[in-house]
Amino acid sequence: MTQAILVIRLGALGDFVQSAGPFAAIRAHHSGARITLLTTRPFAAFAAASPWFDEVWVDERPKFWQVRKVRALRDRLRRGGFQRVYDLQTSDRSSWYFRLMGGRVEWSGIARGCSHPHADPRRDALHTLERQAEQLAQAGIAEVPPPDLSWVAADIARYGLARPFVLLCPGGAPHRPAKRWPAGRFGELASRLADQGVTPVLLGTASERAALDAVRAACPRAVSLAGDTGLLEIVALARAAMAAVGNDTGPMHLIAAAGCASVVLFSSESDPALCAPRGRVSLLRRDRLDALATAEVVRTLAALT
Repeated sequence: MTQAILVIRLGALGDFVQSAGPFAAIRAHHSGARITLLTTRPFAAFAAASPWFDEVWVDERPKFWQVRKVRALRDRLRRGGFQRVYDLQTSDRSSWYFRLMGGRVEWSGIARGCSHPHADPRRDALHTLERQAEQLAQAGIAEVPPPDLSWVAADIARYGLARPFVLLCPGGAPHRPAKRWPAGRFGELASRLADQGVTPVLLGTASERAALDAVRAACPRAVSLAGDTGLLEIVALARAAMAAVGNDTGPMHLIAAAGCASVVLFSSESDPALCAPRGRVSLLRRDRLDALATAEVVRTLAALT
């Protein structure tokens, strides 16, 4: 009988991207198994296009008191017939799913009483990549490769971008404004790039349009793709780009994983030792990002390219 494996990774985008290596490792270790991913809607299409999963389930993340929805999720998880679960989310919610499944399945994670616990007391001090690799090693998967997005295919010709171009990601979580370099500084950077014959291309969601519009107001030569790029398109754009500069946001993780030379900007709001993207990446950090001069970003970008 074909083995059934469940992988849980709900989000956010940066964390999801940093699970690409573990996804591939699980696929290689269970080459003949049917592997299902439980994730959230923003990542479902990307995961379904990947070579890692046979099926992708969307978790609507019901509240504990939404009894009917919780029962529907419980029944679906139990009907899956999974022999093993790799909980890469390792949150209170995902550990609760261990109990929903009756606690009778092999489980790699931090759920109390699970068969393959990641028991390192230092786990919360490890970078996401090292933490996940150690978790999988304790579950019998010794080799975890770096993220490989070479399978991604997407048409970016429709954007009509002039090359060379540099991707700029001036957005970020609206509830964490301190993680954003000021839009005016992005505008200064975009103007310097444009003066050098390099097209500044702005990436962001529709909800980040105001930040992108502020950059374009400072540099009308910039091209805004606000709300017009999915995850697959961002990877394809990153492959074609000269480089990228952005705040500590999910798209920058995706861009770096695609192999694009990247300058990532950190404030005191997040710790790069725990979560920074890896690859052709330079990190710039200030307690307050408004203290980071445009000239320093320009020099760092020039050194990368």
